[in-house]
Amino acid sequence: MPYRERATPELEAAGLQVTVPSALFDGAAAHRFYEESLDEIELGAAIGFDGICVNEHHQMAYGMMPSPNLMLASLARRTKDVALATLGTSVALYNPPTRVAEEFAMLDCLTGGRVIAGFPVGTSMDANYAYGMDPSTLRERYHEAVELVTRAWTEPEVFSFDGRFTQLRYVSIWPRPMQRPHPPVWIPGGSSIETWAWTVERDYLYAHLSYSGYQSATRSVAGYWETVERMGREPNPYRTAFLQLVCVGQSADQIEETYGPHVEYFYNHLLPPARPAFADAPGYRSLGSMRAAFERGRAASTADPGRARTWKDFVDSGAVVAGTPKEVTEELEHVLRTLKVGHLLVLNQIGSMPHPVAMENIRLTATEVLPKLREIWDDTPYRDEWWIRPPRADDGQR
Repeated sequence: MPYRERATPELEAAGLQVTVPSALFDGAAAHRFYEESLDEIELGAAIGFDGICVNEHHQMAYGMMPSPNLMLASLARRTKDVALATLGTSVALYNPPTRVAEEFAMLDCLTGGRVIAGFPVGTSMDANYAYGMDPSTLRERYHEAVELVTRAWTEPEVFSFDGRFTQLRYVSIWPRPMQRPHPPVWIPGGSSIETWAWTVERDYLYAHLSYSGYQSATRSVAGYWETVERMGREPNPYRTAFLQLVCVGQSADQIEETYGPHVEYFYNHLLPPARPAFADAPGYRSLGSMRAAFERGRAASTADPGRARTWKDFVDSGAVVAGTPKEVTEELEHVLRTLKVGHLLVLNQIGSMPHPVAMENIRLTATEVLPKLREIWDDTPYRDEWWIRPPRADDGQR
């Protein structure tokens, strides 16, 4: 949910994350952007997407959903059948984290059991710089908070919780989620090796959010699957999700003219970490993950830091999958099979993209691309254990 108008020189000079000056905010424009975003999400829900997704960011023009659960509450009665996911709610930032358990339980009841609960550690910009969370304790806080939330969802009796960061004499949330044992838990990540093992151990879904595209993500996702194998778990593609930017049109020239400026604005100005100083607070990333990143070669980029990247750069690198419906379908099938991914997250609204352009991109993707990809893993023995399961009338639940 970006601030879609191109930033003024004053706004760009100040930066679009963390320290973006609130005096430059236009409330009337924001109202229009929220309306447009809800229209786009509802269109996708109505014409073919299996689920719709929102996220959480703070003090950013890149993403103006500091409370994703408010967006899902707005969508709860404006959508039918589709999953409503948040990737996610930064559970470590809530005190106490039972607030998250309560809100997701409310949403699950409001939607009739259609909620997917995404729990990110949170970017360093959000958690450390905007919210002031100690980076050295953030991950421990996060693990403790997720444990508390899942226990609050599942334990039938009142219990006490005595954690390092949260102590509660009485835990007994009301309402409780409709889905049993609880809504599917998805863990968004960006290649932290600790996240892989922790997610596999708890049998949560790992959602790889890589805005650099599938080509650069290949080695990272391979590392995740190596972790799955090492821990003796089933290599089920449905235990993963992958985010991909997608632009669909009728011809190469038309596609570049329509989408190119907005993709370039997204990557060169909006997408964090546009200001490297806010990318990783000391202690935010573990030594093991930093070492793994260097070994993958990510720390030794050959790109010219002084050159703004172009539409061609993003398409050639796979950061954006763009083309006719047939071309996009073929490339996305390659993405899914190469990465062995069971859940494809599609980003159709990008940067400063005008509302009519985003609506057409969503329409083409939903009607001419996704139907050809939906059954890609049907000829395998794997079942999707990480999707919503709305209770049926005969389930005995009240």
